[in-house]
Amino acid sequence: MTPQRITLVTLGVADMARSRAFYAALGWQMHPDSTASMTVYQANGFALGLFGLEGLAKDQGRPGADLGTGASTLAQNFETDAEVDAAYARALGAGATPLKAPEKVFWGGYSGYFADPDGHVWELAMNPFWPLNEDGSLSLPDTE
Repeated sequence: MTPQRITLVTLGVADMARSRAFYAALGWQMHPDSTASMTVYQANGFALGLFGLEGLAKDQGRPGADLGTGASTLAQNFETDAEVDAAYARALGAGATPLKAPEKVFWGGYSGYFADPDGHVWELAMNPFWPLNEDGSLSLPDTE
C-alpha cells in the first residue's frame, strides 16, 4: 500500500445541521454511516467528514483547543471554465462566502475560491495541464 494517499479529510464545524444543509445544497449525499456527531460523505477515492469543533479537538487530544480554518485549501477540478462558473454559482447559492470569483490565472488555468460556513476554503479550477479521468478523479501526468 502506498504511503502517498489520503483516505479521510475531516473538517471541524461549529454547527452540524448548518454544515449538512450547506453540503446538501452543493449536491453532496450524506453516507448512511453518519451519526449525530460525525457526518461522512463518500468522495471519489476518499471520504470527507464533518465533526464538531469541540469534539474534534478532544479527539485530537487537545480538549479546549481553538481550531482554526483557512490555512489549507480543498479543491475540485473541472474540465471547462463554464463548469467552474456553475459550481461557483451553486456554492454561493448554498450560502458560501465568495473569496475570489473565477478568473483566468497566471499559471494558465481558470480558478476561484469560496469558503464554507465554517471558513474552510475551497478552490474550483480548470487546469489544462491536468486532464481529469473519466470518473472526475485526477492522475497527475508523467513529466518524463
